[in-house]
Amino acid sequence: MNHTSLQALSPLDGRYAQKLAQLRPIMSEYGYMHRRVQVEITWLIALSQAKLPEFKAFSSKAIEYLESLVRGFSASDAQAIKDIEKTTNHDVKAVEYWIKARLEDSKLPSELLAEFAQILEFVHFSLTSEDVNNTSHALQIQAARQEVLLPMVDGLIHTLSQMAQEHADTAMLSKTHGQTATPTTVGKEMANFVRRLERARQRLSSVELMGKINGAVGNYNAQVVAYPELDWPALARRVVQTKPTLDEDSKLQHLHGLGLTFQDYSTQIEPHDYMGEFFDALAHINVILIDCSRDIWGYISAGYFKQRLKAGEIGSSTMPHKVNPIDFENAEGNLGLANALLKHMGEKLPISRFQRDLSDSTVIRNIGVAFGYSILAYQSLQTGFNKLEINPSKLMEDLELSWEVLAEPIQTVMRRYGVSGAYEQLKDVTRGQVVLAKDLHALIERLAIPQEAKERLLSLTPWSYTGLAQTLAHQKGPSRA
Repeated sequence: MNHTSLQALSPLDGRYAQKLAQLRPIMSEYGYMHRRVQVEITWLIALSQAKLPEFKAFSSKAIEYLESLVRGFSASDAQAIKDIEKTTNHDVKAVEYWIKARLEDSKLPSELLAEFAQILEFVHFSLTSEDVNNTSHALQIQAARQEVLLPMVDGLIHTLSQMAQEHADTAMLSKTHGQTATPTTVGKEMANFVRRLERARQRLSSVELMGKINGAVGNYNAQVVAYPELDWPALARRVVQTKPTLDEDSKLQHLHGLGLTFQDYSTQIEPHDYMGEFFDALAHINVILIDCSRDIWGYISAGYFKQRLKAGEIGSSTMPHKVNPIDFENAEGNLGLANALLKHMGEKLPISRFQRDLSDSTVIRNIGVAFGYSILAYQSLQTGFNKLEINPSKLMEDLELSWEVLAEPIQTVMRRYGVSGAYEQLKDVTRGQVVLAKDLHALIERLAIPQEAKERLLSLTPWSYTGLAQTLAHQKGPSRA
């Protein structure tokens, strides 16, 4: 049966398939196979340069061909590996056999066939499946972080920064405990999220992605028996940590290493502590964005924001007037799904019975699912932000009905000048009552404070009483973000 997106079990590969096209080559099983081939080839080239008596260093043409297997890895290559796996019933062994088959390809020049014939048994030499798998996972996460996650988070930060700048001076009534509170500006509230996301983004970007290549239980046991004279930890460290390089002339990448952080102590598996750190950092970004989604939803509900209409779009099947804040609702839901997975993976993966159990394997295969739901949410948020328009009349209406917010500065000035019972006097005048400007002005005129202070208080309005909100918002505009 040929499955279509309508028959997909997961909406990531069904309803939302096109939205995740950028992530799929990285975090799919195809992407996993691609990274496994990269690890195997990088290790093989490193072995050829380790001056082993039985392994002469590869010629430049041989290295060029080996690197081309990684650069040119295709969907048909992945399918060929999958076909081999039907026989081996072992996914890493299938990669090994595929590489060996490519080194015996009759279409290769005779000199390359002769060169590769001497070293076929060094393909996957001294590696365990976990040596290949753990480094492949780290490479997948590295690519997803650099190519998809961080750029999307940066895009949200930039959009919010623009909003902070554009609306830095737009006064807005605050709500603490859902009640009328000290005024702020729309831009300052966006700047709050910018600053939080900047910190969280830095944390995500700084997590070291780790890899180990140290044998069956982390002690280089078989390696030391085969070549006791070789410094295996040094070789493994060099392969894991050395970064691939890009030739400026040919624009081709050379596989000198994997560009990860070396994990020097492990059991059979890399302990996945870095994964826990990474997933926690990503989940924290998502928590901030859930908070942002709910606030924007609330501002739309209060009428502070309007949403630009899209031709042909329907908000309700029965209520034609509705323009629902669906982008922020979708974002909240997908962020919650992502974080449920991220939390489980962060708590489960660093735990393994003794030197190894397989309970991590099936969990790790869902990393892309957690990333996928995160990305769907980021896309929804970006779409939602781009639809927003300020509703200045509603903002001003609520401010004009909220003169009681000036009780705070009045009683603070009264305290400065030693007026007894300042808080209590303002509480009696304002709490639970409709407060008008004239009521506050009458109180101010009666106060035993300097005339200059009275004039400063009399000049206040709910829409001018915003403190340093404008300055703080402008500091988080895009030019300074």
